[in-house]
Amino acid sequence: MPRMIDLIRVSALPSNLMHAASRGSLKVPADEMIEILVHLAIKNQIFGQQARMTLASWDEASSRTAAANPKTSKDVLDYLISPQNLRPPLLPALLENPSVREGALVDLMADGTKEVIEVMLKSPRIKRSPRLTEELKKSPHLVAHKVELVEEKAPAVVSTPAPPIEIPIETTPVEVSSEPPEFSVEAPLPEYADVPDEVVNAYLTEHSAELAAEGEKPFQAIGGVYDDLHMPVAEVESAPEAETKSEAPTVKRPPLKKPPANEERRGSVLQKIATLDIKGRIQLALKGTKEERSILIRDGTKLVALAVLESPKITDGEVERFANQKNVLEAVLRGIPMKRRFAKLYPVVRNLVFNPRTPLDLSLGLMKHLLVQDLKNLSGNKEVSDTVRKLALKSFKSKNETKK
Repeated sequence: MPRMIDLIRVSALPSNLMHAASRGSLKVPADEMIEILVHLAIKNQIFGQQARMTLASWDEASSRTAAANPKTSKDVLDYLISPQNLRPPLLPALLENPSVREGALVDLMADGTKEVIEVMLKSPRIKRSPRLTEELKKSPHLVAHKVELVEEKAPAVVSTPAPPIEIPIETTPVEVSSEPPEFSVEAPLPEYADVPDEVVNAYLTEHSAELAAEGEKPFQAIGGVYDDLHMPVAEVESAPEAETKSEAPTVKRPPLKKPPANEERRGSVLQKIATLDIKGRIQLALKGTKEERSILIRDGTKLVALAVLESPKITDGEVERFANQKNVLEAVLRGIPMKRRFAKLYPVVRNLVFNPRTPLDLSLGLMKHLLVQDLKNLSGNKEVSDTVRKLALKSFKSKNETKK
């Protein structure tokens, strides 16, 4: 008797069963169900979106078993290891699975976040492979001492031994855990503290290729600068026009109210930012004030906006507000939960899921962390997509029944 996946590949199932398959509701073994979902996610235009949504919230234990099993199909492993679909808890298992292609790991090194690179540095498989070690050293997120650390662990012929660098490293095999890997989290610097120039230089070096590609883009806020100034465009543009029409009858107008001090200050900050090039704005994002960060997070240049999240001064409260903003780049919303410190903050997670600008796959992945009451509120939130509302309602009912 043919397997269900074989029937789906040749389109031999009716639409109601295909719909059930995309929701993960078929009575088949767990490994085959994941294979079916991946096949639909990649190749089926009608049920692909539903399949991707199901995979994003698929049971973590089953996903981890598939990630660690060398007999799992190539398509499934390629899907799970791809940067856009990667779930951090599955990464250690995927790295040590010999059936995961080295080419897929190389792609992940090029596009992976700092947290992904941190896990890869501890992988026994990568340490054993000269090719993977060399590719890992090319990662823009790999700071200098990590490069030296990889060189020390990789098999290589060294003509003149360098003095050992005492950097603590975990040498035991990586354990597969249901929780994301732990990283050290530093408390933010006080607002009055100076950020070392080395922080700026490291960021510019890591992103030198992207910086060269960006050219000299001027500051352009997502949503426009007048959202920050709280004054209509007409008022700003009317003054010069009045001066040119001196022949017209003089009309006495009531004096314009002086803007509050905080808005006046914000206007001067905007003027300052508008004069800076990309490197200057990156430096300000990393070293500047809270007010400057609140403007630069909306910079239309991705490198500048993401630099705000790298600032040693940024506070949890700021990130909570950024997660709720609709006038930021999608890259900013994706970047927030990729940092362990921010991903542990429940208000940040909740705001991201409730934000209609958050990418669908990210919302669906974070939704499982919401409390029951927030799931109920989300299911009735008409600002978010229909898919998010439906899955929120399903999760709410499921958690409610479990609670009872």
